[in-house]
Amino acid sequence: MKAVLMDRHGPPNVLYLGEAPDPKPKAGEIVVDIVAASVNGADPKVRDGKAAQLQRFPYILGRDFSGVVSALGEGVTDFRVGDEVFAVCDTGQEGAYAEKIAIKASIVAKKPAGLSHVEAAAMGLTGLTALCTVEDTLKLKAGETILIQGGAGGVAAFAIELAKHLGARVITTASAANHDYLRKLGADEIIDYNAVDFTKVVKDCDAVFETVGGDVAQRSFAVLKPGGRAAFIASGAQAPKPERSDVVALRPAVPRDRPHLERIAALVASGAVHPPEIKLYPLSDAVAAHKVSEGRHFRGKLVFQVR
Repeated sequence: MKAVLMDRHGPPNVLYLGEAPDPKPKAGEIVVDIVAASVNGADPKVRDGKAAQLQRFPYILGRDFSGVVSALGEGVTDFRVGDEVFAVCDTGQEGAYAEKIAIKASIVAKKPAGLSHVEAAAMGLTGLTALCTVEDTLKLKAGETILIQGGAGGVAAFAIELAKHLGARVITTASAANHDYLRKLGADEIIDYNAVDFTKVVKDCDAVFETVGGDVAQRSFAVLKPGGRAAFIASGAQAPKPERSDVVALRPAVPRDRPHLERIAALVASGAVHPPEIKLYPLSDAVAAHKVSEGRHFRGKLVFQVR
């Protein structure tokens, strides 16, 4: 099969299109012929060695995808060859920048009929992260106010629509060029982070969802009311520690499982959330996709059209 490979850590140009062995399903696994796979913010960090030093090469990146079941491992009864599915790889597994992948059947879900493979791939890990943060970790409720940092990104955009669906008031930050986009998603208030210090105009939030990292993370505590909680996904494995004792800092767990994927499918089917803006690349343009990803100022999701 064709795959994007890397033989060492380094800049984007360590990625190249090559050949890799076709995967075989173990017991409880399926093989999926990948139609589309997304690029996530963690991918460049794995590639350049900042996330961890890989122990084996060549290595195939990629954590979420959509495609068609092409083989069943022993004991798999809930899928058939030809089923259209989407999934997020299990923790510790990657390999979606490729034409095929073997994955545990129990963490795969049927692709919603109303979504293309490209759209489903774009909503896998972003939707899972947003769901686990907003519903499971922050436990956002109707009538509460949430600040979602970096609203134009894939995770944040999903979170904005989800928060509005739950009945919350949503404030977000973004460059001026993205304000119309975020209004369409339902944001109630949008702050241009290039022109305004959000800590000067936002206060008394029940919750913060921080997706940016850096000094924005620590400063986000300032907008919380006493008893407020903040969740962080761009500050490493541990949430930053607040300088005040009356708020809570949380690092969401993002388990890989079918129920969360089916929740994404249900939200899409109901019209509560929609696919993000998508920029498509062929697998052969992995270097270009990673350069855009590292810039972190694009809107929506970057997706590989694999076949």
